[in-house]
Amino acid sequence: GLRPDIIQKFQLGYSLEERKGFSKAAIAAGYQPKYLVKTGMSILSNTFTEGNEITINDIFDRYAGRVMFPIFDEGNRVVGFGGRTLSSDKKMAKYVNSPETDIYHKSKVLYGLSFAKKAIQQKNVCYLVEGYMDVIAMHQAGIENVVASSGTSLTIEQIKAIHRFTNNIVVLYDGDEAGQKASDRAIPLLLEEGMNVKLLMFPDNHDPDSYSRLVTAEEFAAYLENNVQDFLI
Repeated sequence: GLRPDIIQKFQLGYSLEERKGFSKAAIAAGYQPKYLVKTGMSILSNTFTEGNEITINDIFDRYAGRVMFPIFDEGNRVVGFGGRTLSSDKKMAKYVNSPETDIYHKSKVLYGLSFAKKAIQQKNVCYLVEGYMDVIAMHQAGIENVVASSGTSLTIEQIKAIHRFTNNIVVLYDGDEAGQKASDRAIPLLLEEGMNVKLLMFPDNHDPDSYSRLVTAEEFAAYLENNVQDFLI
């Protein structure tokens, strides 16, 4: 359901369902296996003997068969990835995210911030959502002052990053139990950091992604405008 311009903007892609498809292509392009492992793009097999040089025989792809969401730092450089399965197999993790690396520190990165900074300053408010698709769906609906906490619980470092651009934040977490728990964890931290916190819940357990598909962009923007509630301690 995403437009080509949105797919291009967020550099979305797909990692083939080949156990070593990406790793082979990367090595052929001149990347060293040890750095594929170090960045978390490839995984070292259990059969690897410490002290040996890492080769293609020792690694396999972390994200095989997944839709790829590049994670950008504030300077718009790719520092990590989220990979979402298209399989309906409940035993398979829905998302696989980059591990902590020398260049990717989950607690400091907000998904979408490089695209949102200007709009956050202009609107003087930041919408905080749960997932990659929530950010992307809101962009498709024309709302760009939105970030997500990159598959982790919200951290003080992430809040400080938002606070540099605005004092005002609207929490748009999902209406389900997991969303409620995430909201309950995030709000005290936001208040401690001196943010003005407001809440917005979507009807019938919708999230920003699913609700934006039900209504027009104008109706979505109007819903955000008219259903924000002050948070009372």
